[in-house]
Amino acid sequence: MGIVSPGFHGRRRDEGVVLPPGQYLTKDFPVLSAGPTPRVATETWEFTITTETGEVHEWSWPEFLALPSETPAVDIHCVTKWSKLGTHWRGVSLDTLLAEVDSAADYVLAHSYDGYTTNLPLEDLLDGRAWIAYESDGDPLEPEHGGPARLLVPHLYFWKSAKWVHDLELTLTDEPGFWEAGGYHNYGDPWREQRYQGD
Repeated sequence: MGIVSPGFHGRRRDEGVVLPPGQYLTKDFPVLSAGPTPRVATETWEFTITTETGEVHEWSWPEFLALPSETPAVDIHCVTKWSKLGTHWRGVSLDTLLAEVDSAADYVLAHSYDGYTTNLPLEDLLDGRAWIAYESDGDPLEPEHGGPARLLVPHLYFWKSAKWVHDLELTLTDEPGFWEAGGYHNYGDPWREQRYQGD
C-alpha cells in the first residue's frame, strides 16, 4: 500500500518563482487569526501613536483617509508557510504618520482592537517599508483580513502585520507581543526562516 493517496501530487512548484525557504505559493488569501474577528465601525475607529513619554497622536477615520496614501504592490509570507506574490494595497505610510512624532524610541508594540499585540524595531516601519493599509486589490479591507485597517510590514512574516490595528506604542525597550511571548521568533525574517525562537 502506498503512503500517498492516489491522485495526490503535492503542492505545485512554480518554475522561476523565488520564495523564502520553506514557503509555497498560493493564489488564495488564507485567513488565520488568534481569536474571533472584531467588527470595528469606521464611525468609532481611531488610530493612535503613543510615544514613550505618553504623548498621543490620534486620527479619526475621516482624518486618516485625508492623509496622503500610497499603493504598494508587495509579496507577503505567512509563518504557516504560504506566500502570496504581488498583492496590491492602499494605505498611509508610517513615514507619513511618524513625520511629526518626536520620539527617542527604538521599538514599537502594535496593539489591535482584539487585544492582539506584536513587537517590531521602529526602523522596520520607516523608509517606505510599512503602511497602515485600508484597501486590498482596490476594495475596502474586509474584516477577516484586518479591516477597516491593518499594519502592513511585508518584509517580515505576516503575523507582524497586525490586523485591526489601533495603536502603535513607541517604547525604549523591546517588549514581546502575543506570538513572540508564546515562542515565535522575536524578529521574523522569512528569508532567514525565523519562525520560532532559536531559528
